[in-house]
Amino acid sequence: MQIDGRRLIKNIEDLGKIGLDAQGRRSRTAASDADKAARDLVCMWMEEAGMRIAVDKIGNIFGIWDSPDNKGAGIEIVRTLKENGVKPVRPVVVAAFTNEEGVRYAPDMLGSLVYAGGMDVEDALKIRGVDGSVLGDELKRIGYAGSGEPGFAKPCAFIELHIEQGPILDQEGIRIGAVEDLQGISWFEVTIEGRQNHAGTTPTAMRIDAGLAAAKVNVFLRERCLLPGSRTVATVGTIAFEPNAVNVIPEKAVFTVDLRNPDESALQAEEHAVMDYLRELEQRDHVKVTVCRRSRFKPVIFDDGIVNMIEKGAADRSLSCRRITSGAGQD
Repeated sequence: MQIDGRRLIKNIEDLGKIGLDAQGRRSRTAASDADKAARDLVCMWMEEAGMRIAVDKIGNIFGIWDSPDNKGAGIEIVRTLKENGVKPVRPVVVAAFTNEEGVRYAPDMLGSLVYAGGMDVEDALKIRGVDGSVLGDELKRIGYAGSGEPGFAKPCAFIELHIEQGPILDQEGIRIGAVEDLQGISWFEVTIEGRQNHAGTTPTAMRIDAGLAAAKVNVFLRERCLLPGSRTVATVGTIAFEPNAVNVIPEKAVFTVDLRNPDESALQAEEHAVMDYLRELEQRDHVKVTVCRRSRFKPVIFDDGIVNMIEKGAADRSLSCRRITSGAGQD
């Protein structure tokens, strides 16, 4: 039994056209007009596939295929199963979660976080976005403020099909990645305060340079990642200086740190190492350092039975496969 590859690719391409600008750049932030258009299209496909649609209070969409036979991936999977006369013993549910990327509203993976009980839905709906909008208001505006209680459907198993977001499978020429675990993620914001002064008249030995201290942290993080046997990746993704002038020594540097490792103890060790280094930096460079936690998720080990089924499915179809860690956060 095979899915209709042409139909699947066409649907992916049609969905991909939503949110494109004149330069071919795609953006569909949560609860935006483009997000509404994409949601409408997905719901139409669900209905065409004979699925009933449910929307919960955080705007998660569920296309549910149930029947008297089962008391109750993706849309293409449901279509294929139906076309081949398969009658599953449990309902099959296709989910589209709200705000996975976390660009407009933080934290990311918000819809699935609320669904899994990690955040109260009322608190989530009050979150204000980077553009000043409120998530709950925007969900109402686009018509996806549902009435269902998050978590109303308890899954027996959960699978997310995803294109690889890194270069590993492509570089190795492997078709299928059987994802066995998900990296832990630690986000925090660091503020370093120094002393503003003139770039030309202040001798090097008399400078308290917040920009230089921030650069040292960035280098320290890379050196930790390069230690033998390390599976850590670290990124300083945003940085801002004050007063941010070409001829002024920065008095303040504010930057973010993204730490990831698939092992919880190793991730904790990296967090402790960074904090120890920041304390040393305060003493050595005479700066003031403040750290604010942004987000923290522990690594997740996936069900080995499901991973084995994916490996077997790939082998049955003569597709190359290897186990792999998901480097990005997923629902």
